[in-house]
Amino acid sequence: MSETKGYVDVVLGLQWGDEGKGKIADFLTPTYDVVARFQGGPNAGHSLEMNGKKHVLNTIPSGIFHENCINLIGNGVVIDPVRLMEEIKRTEVAGATVKKNLYISRKANIILPTHKLLDAASEQRKGDKKIGSTLRGIGPTYRDKYGRSGLRAGDFFTADFKEKYNQSIKRHHALMEHFDYSDFDLKSLEDEFFAAVEELKTYQFVDSEYFVNDLLKQGKKILAEGAQGSMLDIDFGSYPFVTSSNTISGGMTVGLGVAPKHIRSVKGIFKAYCTRVGSGPFPSELHDENGENLRKSGHEFGATTGRPRRCGWLDLVALKYAVMLSGVDELIMMKADVLSGFDTVCVGTGYRGKNGEVVDAIPFDFVTAEFESTYTEHKGWHEDLTGIKKEEDFPDTFSNYIHWLEEQVGVPIKVVSLGPDRAQTVVR
Repeated sequence: MSETKGYVDVVLGLQWGDEGKGKIADFLTPTYDVVARFQGGPNAGHSLEMNGKKHVLNTIPSGIFHENCINLIGNGVVIDPVRLMEEIKRTEVAGATVKKNLYISRKANIILPTHKLLDAASEQRKGDKKIGSTLRGIGPTYRDKYGRSGLRAGDFFTADFKEKYNQSIKRHHALMEHFDYSDFDLKSLEDEFFAAVEELKTYQFVDSEYFVNDLLKQGKKILAEGAQGSMLDIDFGSYPFVTSSNTISGGMTVGLGVAPKHIRSVKGIFKAYCTRVGSGPFPSELHDENGENLRKSGHEFGATTGRPRRCGWLDLVALKYAVMLSGVDELIMMKADVLSGFDTVCVGTGYRGKNGEVVDAIPFDFVTAEFESTYTEHKGWHEDLTGIKKEEDFPDTFSNYIHWLEEQVGVPIKVVSLGPDRAQTVVR
């Protein structure tokens, strides 16, 4: 067997999503030959801002705006043909050469129209116990995948695709009857679904596990891009208020078909504060003026859904946990500029339960026991950070905050983002 020359670096979010993965993947792309998405679906919203113009990617990897970069949608991703075609057209209009640079795994599972209907039916039935689904059909699609009854992208090209589709729809109809859900027009959804499938078939589909390993043999440098955040991992997140895939670094190996030995480094992204969308525990959440200021200053509204995000101080217990799970080698801190103007910046360093006991680890009953953060306070800074180009110009109080975080987590902060644009990024 020929020796592999290339390597994989993994970049992923360490909180509850929305950390800024799109900007960082785009920023890092010039040093890589390939950007590959390994899990999630169009519930992800990766925002990139270049020359003052914002682009939102949901399924396409964040290297698509770089002319000579290969972009791979891996087998661990679930694909909505309608949304993907809308995204492709939007991205092509913005100047990306999608037809040439985008490759789609034949083993990626497909979101059917009824998957989205099942998502809505399930959330409606849960009432006030809903998990905060984006209603994109992600959960039902993964459920079919692990129930071994899903359709995959490669099925588009088989003679019995329509037959397989009809079998799935029949099964889904029975479930919707069980949920007593009938408020939908499947015919119109199917018309746009099959039209999108035919368009999508004109793009490049590959056996991605062979494709990506051949690229490694050629010496290609691959950036594996995660979606959502570590605290939404199906196994290790705040279950059941989680997504339906493995968002930690281990998800890369099964989401792309790459052996762990090819991972060179893991880059973890976190905000200088915390946000969360939808339901679920959030011990450092702020319900006061500080929380509202973070939301407004940080423009904390979902890139995909537009939903206002819940905001709070940085949660160091959750951050250390995520770093441990993914073996993070270096940290990338986002949105530190949003903290400018606070006299005091707080960091959650423990969780206090109802019995008054304080713990510094994620407990099994994290979701049900109603923990709240205990804090360490830091002197804030009032300087505008958005125009700073080098570390030497950081305010002393901001530098102290960074050094303290590095000491607490035990991992260096290598990159600091001070605004949404690609240029507003300082490498330390």
